[in-house]
Amino acid sequence: MARGYGVWLRESVWEIPLRRYLALLLSAALVAGLVFAVRALAHDDRSCAPGVVRPEGSDECVGVATTAYDFGRPQLRDAVRAIDRENKRLKEGSQVTVAVMLPFTSTAPASLSDIQHELQGAYLAQYEANHSSNGEAPAIRLVLANPGATGIYWAQTVDRLERMAKGADRLRAVAGVGLSTDSNKAAVKELTRRGIPVVGSSITADDLANGQDGRDPFPGLARVSPTNTDEARALASFAKVSAGRALLVYDKPGDPYTRTLQTSFAKLIEGSPYEPQPFTPPADRSQEGTTANTFRQITHLVCDTSPGTDTILFAGRHTQLRQFINALGGRGCQDRRFTLLTGDEGSYLTGEKDLDRSALAHNLSVRYTALAHPDAWAKDSARTGGSAHDTRILTDLLARSGREPVGPIGPVPLEDGQLIIAYDALRLAVHGIREATPEGRTVPPLADVGLQWPQVKGSLRVNGASGWICLDVHGNPYDKAVPIVELTPEGGSRFVRIAWPEGKPPSKECLPPS
Repeated sequence: MARGYGVWLRESVWEIPLRRYLALLLSAALVAGLVFAVRALAHDDRSCAPGVVRPEGSDECVGVATTAYDFGRPQLRDAVRAIDRENKRLKEGSQVTVAVMLPFTSTAPASLSDIQHELQGAYLAQYEANHSSNGEAPAIRLVLANPGATGIYWAQTVDRLERMAKGADRLRAVAGVGLSTDSNKAAVKELTRRGIPVVGSSITADDLANGQDGRDPFPGLARVSPTNTDEARALASFAKVSAGRALLVYDKPGDPYTRTLQTSFAKLIEGSPYEPQPFTPPADRSQEGTTANTFRQITHLVCDTSPGTDTILFAGRHTQLRQFINALGGRGCQDRRFTLLTGDEGSYLTGEKDLDRSALAHNLSVRYTALAHPDAWAKDSARTGGSAHDTRILTDLLARSGREPVGPIGPVPLEDGQLIIAYDALRLAVHGIREATPEGRTVPPLADVGLQWPQVKGSLRVNGASGWICLDVHGNPYDKAVPIVELTPEGGSRFVRIAWPEGKPPSKECLPPS
């Protein structure tokens, strides 16, 4: 009995600490598992801000920002905060939403500058619509839609915008879009297919427009910028381009902007004795790549042309344009004068620090078709098509933008035209929204907004700061003013003259012909 008790006692003495030891081990394992789980959840948290996330495998924050989120780009901060202040001022239920869609996570300095100016222009139009329209309804709320630096996340951004159009946000238009790229083309096609109106600010590609060959692949799309074809026609009417004296340099395989610009330029010099010269840039055309080597070789061919050749037509993006200008500065035939003509991508170079300005002092002129320019209407050079008064509405607002209640919105250079054209695009969106709003109501049906574009003409036109916006039945601007601008050796640019796709300004009625 005593022996049995002794065995039981020894076993019990060992069993108690063993149980405690096992309990401690189990508790430690549970705590460790909880820590790892929390860490895993924190690691998998892909959110950046309300409505904005990082897709799997990417560090980019994409989606639709509805708060004062600047996508990690400090130069956008002032404009983003100004938009947020204006949004918070609005009474709940009295407003509709417009999304400004641009590649806010771009890392290219020239592109970021463009984005900053477009955002400032959109905000100023929002502020004007909410404060200078005699209480017209609805009020306008702005949100920022980012499809990614190169637009590859356009599909999930479009999904988010559609939910906002059907939900309490009452999204009624998407403005901006920016560059004429394949991703943006796909985004616009899908947005309009889902019934969401789009107002393009700086898209100029012919194949990102309705009415080509009588088809409307983007129902509900309106634009405030001329097509590449119209820009080329305006440029030809100004420069008197001769086929026998011009050489075409173009991006191969190109994107929607460069391809349609190449086609337009090729038509201008049909029958040229010179074979067009291609170059192949990186897929992301904001990158340098090895294109500079190709341009050095092309400059030799430029010098090999006959002495009467004095015009170079360039169908390419701004990074490659800058490389080509720099190469032309070192060409062998410095004694020969050349004029390089290109599209609105030339506006990116007004503040480009890597541009060799000395090239412009060596018998080389670079002129481009701007989307807008602050000096275009300074002298009321045209009796129709636009006016200094229309521009002053914007410049007066800008004069108040350095401080509250309008600002601050950051530095506001107008030379590149991007602020002006984005301001006009948002004004057109507001015009469509308010014209579609039934009397006695504050919110228009989504389907009715895009139906307003064919009526934007005559007395219903939008008197933009960039010129009159008179739309044809396909939503394209008719005979829109095209400022011809020249880069200067000293820096910046110089306004040369307004040109017109039709060779002359529109009539005072501004009614497109059949």
